[in-house]
Amino acid sequence: MFREMRRIRQQAAGEECEQILRKAPRGVLAVLGDDDYPYAVPLDFAYEEGHIYFHCAKAGHKLDAVRRHEKVSFCVLNEGKREAGDWWYHFTSVIAFGRIREIEDSAEKDRCLRLIGGKYFPSADYLENELRSAPNAVILDLQIDHMTGKKVREK
Repeated sequence: MFREMRRIRQQAAGEECEQILRKAPRGVLAVLGDDDYPYAVPLDFAYEEGHIYFHCAKAGHKLDAVRRHEKVSFCVLNEGKREAGDWWYHFTSVIAFGRIREIEDSAEKDRCLRLIGGKYFPSADYLENELRSAPNAVILDLQIDHMTGKKVREK
């Protein structure tokens, strides 16, 4: 169902892809938007065991799109690095393909909000304060069906 990478020698191992998903600060979610135009939006997220979690408002383009069509992709890049004497970067990209759904269960929603918040908020107190607005958030769960990583040299 999913294509093999054409440049197989540049393929990143699964564990490396997961490490990048754990550490990357943001990624881009691509959905099938209005009138079948692609819609890609940068998002904060958290990764855990084959799932990528996002939070969003109760209304908007992204939510309309995922309610209409569950298949999405999500792309992240690691921070990259320059080798001594090079002007170009070496980095690894990860693309995850899967199906996305809204989390309805309040306990699961709370767990995912804590997972996301734990990645970004500076302290447990700050997280607890922010969770007071949790009833206004929608949590999306992208269950990964296929994931590829590619090592890239920008030159």
